[in-house]
Amino acid sequence: MGVDIREILQKGYIDLPVEQVPDLREEIEKLKRKKNAVILAHYYEDAAVQDIADYVGDSLDLSRKAAETDAQIIVFAGVHFMAETAKILSPQKKVILPHMKAGCSLADSCPVSKFKKFIEEHAGYTVISYVNTTADIKTVTDIACTSSNALKIVQSLPENEKILFGPDRNLGEYIRNKTGRDILIWNGHCHVHERFSPERMKRIVKKYPEAKIVAHPECKQEVQEMAVFIGSTSQMLKFVQEDDGNIYIIATEPGIIHQMKKKKPEKIYIPAPPADYSKDSSICEYMKMIDLKNIYLSLTYELPEITLEAETIEKAARPIRRMLEISDKNGI
Repeated sequence: MGVDIREILQKGYIDLPVEQVPDLREEIEKLKRKKNAVILAHYYEDAAVQDIADYVGDSLDLSRKAAETDAQIIVFAGVHFMAETAKILSPQKKVILPHMKAGCSLADSCPVSKFKKFIEEHAGYTVISYVNTTADIKTVTDIACTSSNALKIVQSLPENEKILFGPDRNLGEYIRNKTGRDILIWNGHCHVHERFSPERMKRIVKKYPEAKIVAHPECKQEVQEMAVFIGSTSQMLKFVQEDDGNIYIIATEPGIIHQMKKKKPEKIYIPAPPADYSKDSSICEYMKMIDLKNIYLSLTYELPEITLEAETIEKAARPIRRMLEISDKNGI
C-alpha cells in the first residue's frame, strides 16, 4: 500500500502484531548483540522494559553510562529530553527513542523563546536549569543540575550570587527554602508530581500509622512537609533500602516501586494517590508509551533517531560539563 514504515517510525510509532514476533525478549537480545546496542531504561518505565534494559536509573546517570560504553547505538527507554541528553553526551553515537511522542510535561512547560525573555529581563543572574529540559533550554543555561545535586550545586556558588532557576517551581522552592538564596523561579511543573493528594495520603497513614512518606522534590510543598525523606529517584531507592521501616508511601511516579521491590521485597510500597479518586496512583503516560514492541521495532529499523545540530550539542554540553566540574570539585 506504499506505507513507509521508516517515515512513520521517525515521526512517532507504528503498532506491531505480537504474533509476528513470538519472543520479543529473545529477539531484542539478538538485535542488541548484532548491532552493538545498549538499552537504557528510566525508573519510571514499565517493569518489562526495566527488566530488558542493560542499565536502569535516573536520566543523567543513564546518559553518563551510555557515554562510557563502547555501544554504537543507544536505545533510550525514557522521554524525549533524556534521549537528547544522551545525544549531547555521546554525539558520535546513534541515539534512538523508541516512541518519538514520549514527551515531558515539565520540559514542555518551559518554551525556549519565553525562557530567553525571562533571562533577558534579569541580566546578571546565573541561570541554573534542571536537566529535565530540552536541548534548546540547555544552550541558554549556565549550569545544569539534577534533583539529586541541585541543592549542593546552589550551595557551591557564592552566597551573594543571584540565580534564575527553571523549570520546576517545586524543586526551585525547595532549594530556595533550604538555602535562603536569592533565587527567581520559572513557573513550570511536572503533572505527575502535582497530582498527589495530601488528604488521601493522610488517610493511608491513618490506616497504616507506621507508613513513612518518601517524596520527590518535584512534589508540592504540602506533600514535602509530610515526608520523612525528600530526594531524587535514586536517593529514594537508597533510602528505602537502608531505612529500618517496613511500609512506605512513595510520592513519585510508581515505576520506581519495581526496583524497590527487587531490592527489598519484604517491605510494602504504596503509590502516593492523586487527587482523582478514580485512580490509585499518578502515572506518567509519556513514560508508559514505550514497550517491548516498540523497542524491538526501534532496534530493527534504528529509528526514531534523535538528531541535533552540532552547534546545539556544543552549547548544550557546556552547562552539563559545568555541573560535572562542580560536582567533582565538591565531591557531590
